Amino acid sequence: MRLKDKVAVITGAASGIGRQSAIRFASEGAHIVAVDLNRQAGEETAEQVEANGGKAIFVEADVSKASDCQRMVVAAEESFGKLNVMFNNAGIMLGEDGDAESTTESVWEKTMAVNLRGVFLGCKYGIPAIRRAGGGSIINTASFVALMGAATPQIAYTASKGGVLAMTRELAMIHARENIRVNALCPGPLHTELLMNFLDTEAKRNRRLVHLPMGRFGEAKEMAEAAVFLASDESSYITGTDFLVDGGLTAAYVTPE
Repeated sequence: MRLKDKVAVITGAASGIGRQSAIRFASEGAHIVAVDLNRQAGEETAEQVEANGGKAIFVEADVSKASDCQRMVVAAEESFGKLNVMFNNAGIMLGEDGDAESTTESVWEKTMAVNLRGVFLGCKYGIPAIRRAGGGSIINTASFVALMGAATPQIAYTASKGGVLAMTRELAMIHARENIRVNALCPGPLHTELLMNFLDTEAKRNRRLVHLPMGRFGEAKEMAEAAVFLASDESSYITGTDFLVDGGLTAAYVTPE
């Protein structure tokens, strides 16, 4: 099993990439700390893991709060004895997020609090625990929009994910000789509730689809497969990367320097 006896904290575990990753990680032998603000759905994720023969606990937490992030790491060590993988996946995409003129400061600040500060806090408290375990992997969910911008304006979301990429590279350099790898998972447009609620008209969805060489939205389970690789020892020489899983989108539109 590719993640046998590893302990993974996964934020945003109530749905989408987080839920699929929790289930997939557990199928490869990992013990799961499923973290989310949505208690009911988060507990359902943990129950699904256990129903499939895995081990999981649920921790209700707001990743924008330092005390909650510290608590989820403590829960991992107290429940399973260590922490090997920190998957900072929780994120929001607000419908009111538009261009610089129309986006309010409150939308900007809320987006940054979850998408950027939440990743920072996950790393802040996760890194010491991973160090105590002798090393491991940090995966930060970014996005293709951080590399090329979004066809449908979402300035706060795009900026927050750009920050995640920059922070990932910095942390990768700082901790490279401590056996702590840090990578950014960059999904393309996905058929998840988060994106479909944002792309709430056929016109908006088609505007995204027309850019995708594969002609379809990705699936959360496809991101989970990539996350398993980054969490496992198979990626032992990979750190500081923008790990794109985007159906060929950036290859079609981003010009190499």
